[in-house]
Amino acid sequence: MAEDDFELGEFVSNGGDGGEAAGSAPTASPSGLPEVTDLPKSARDLEAVYDIPVTVSAVLGKATMQVSQLLRLGRGAVIELDRKVGEAIDIYVNNRLVARGEVVVVEDRLGVTMTEIIKTDR
Repeated sequence: MAEDDFELGEFVSNGGDGGEAAGSAPTASPSGLPEVTDLPKSARDLEAVYDIPVTVSAVLGKATMQVSQLLRLGRGAVIELDRKVGEAIDIYVNNRLVARGEVVVVEDRLGVTMTEIIKTDR
């Protein structure tokens, strides 16, 4: 793993140089994420980037068509995608593929659960 790559476990672990008492659990912020002060020093160094907005996209599938076909589409038209039912969807952060997942229903909304993290060489 490259020096600037971090894994989720590094951010929420109780070990290392985080300054926590052994066995203590990190406290959660209102968002449900660990407080910055509960993270190891290497994660606290990233505090400056925590508030930077990113765009997260979940792509169900893709289709290619001519403009003339697109213009003929009307209400109720079905566009066939390149994915099968139950096949993993792609999760992008700022147009970079970072994970694959499955569609889930959370109360009355759709959500995505990540099933695979994509590691890429830079």
